[in-house]
Amino acid sequence: MMNLSSTVRIALRALRVNKMRSGLTMLGIVIGVCAVVVMIAVGTGARVQLEEQNRAMGSNQLLILPGSSTSGGARMGGSTLNTLTLSDAWAIRKDCSAVQNVAPVYGGVAQVIFNNLNWSTAITGTTPEMFEIREWSIISGKYFTAQDVNAATKVCLVGQTVVENLFGGIDPVGQTIRIKNLPFRVVGVLQRKGLSPVGQDQDDAVFVPVTTAQKKLFGTSLPGMVRMITVKAAGLQEIPVAEGQIRELLRQRHHLRGKQDDDFTVRNITQIMQAAEESSKMMSVLLGSIASVSLMVGGIGIMNIMLVSVTERTREIGIRMAVGAQVWDIRLQFITEAIVLSLVGGITGIVTGIAGAHILSSFAGWKTIITLYSLFISLGFSGFIGVFFGFYPAYKASQLNPIDALRYE
Repeated sequence: MMNLSSTVRIALRALRVNKMRSGLTMLGIVIGVCAVVVMIAVGTGARVQLEEQNRAMGSNQLLILPGSSTSGGARMGGSTLNTLTLSDAWAIRKDCSAVQNVAPVYGGVAQVIFNNLNWSTAITGTTPEMFEIREWSIISGKYFTAQDVNAATKVCLVGQTVVENLFGGIDPVGQTIRIKNLPFRVVGVLQRKGLSPVGQDQDDAVFVPVTTAQKKLFGTSLPGMVRMITVKAAGLQEIPVAEGQIRELLRQRHHLRGKQDDDFTVRNITQIMQAAEESSKMMSVLLGSIASVSLMVGGIGIMNIMLVSVTERTREIGIRMAVGAQVWDIRLQFITEAIVLSLVGGITGIVTGIAGAHILSSFAGWKTIITLYSLFISLGFSGFIGVFFGFYPAYKASQLNPIDALRYE
């Protein structure tokens, strides 16, 4: 039986004789591996970006919105009614044991002015607990306090986008900005958060005490009304318990009878985020599966060319058998040629795929991540394609009758 190195040399020599045909045969594998690498890079990048955005949103969150999602069988908007107040938030914090923290939200959009610059941004009235719930730290200054909320003082924290558009190189802390012509002292600058899972710039925001937003900036049609209450459950397992406690408490406070619909909506943000992550993982698998179809097509191309090669080299096979080559020598030679074609095509495809992922990231702005795992999977799969689709031509060659093969013209 021939040794492996001798078989590889013969295979490489046979491939060099028909360089153009070998190159075209590898093209299918190159395209297939390139597609697998790029698709997995895009899928992995999207999943990692989603995970980062989810972490930036905070964990174990529930959102309580005014208005019912359904009423009398009809689907309603989440905020068609003004049914939530500050006292609801305080009651949730006091009476719901599965709730760790609560932050009411009331605000709107307004123009912010500093010196001769202005910027339109979201003004969010809330309490200091919001930053603990959102796990949002500051890079300079300090948070506003509960005393600021009680006194409705005109202080604020600013996000990074606001800093870039209003302050340039000036330290914002201690500066005075104007919101709706009212002066606000900047007490802190928030750390950058990036985009939310829905693509919203979380850094394009100014935070003020909720009472200041209600009394001095936007006014309220109902005393103490808030647009939303953000809740952090005591733990991941406590989220369903907290949801039940909040629903029961608010129904009691809003005097809702047994069969009356809720006049509020509780949304489990953690559940929504987990569902989005699962969808992203499934999308990665789907993209990789679709791209692997190209590899299968490339494998079929290798098998076709190898069958042609067996026909063309029938006399050569007969001579080798006549001088003592065994059945497995013939099979090994053709399988080796198929594997060499697949692996060279696979390596070329990986290099092309890495370049393609970087180009896609640069021009489309998509986050792409290439992992060693995806490269090994692509290369291993291309090698498997070579063995799988090279076996039948090799088997057919090994079954030739030496006498008939020698007579073949």
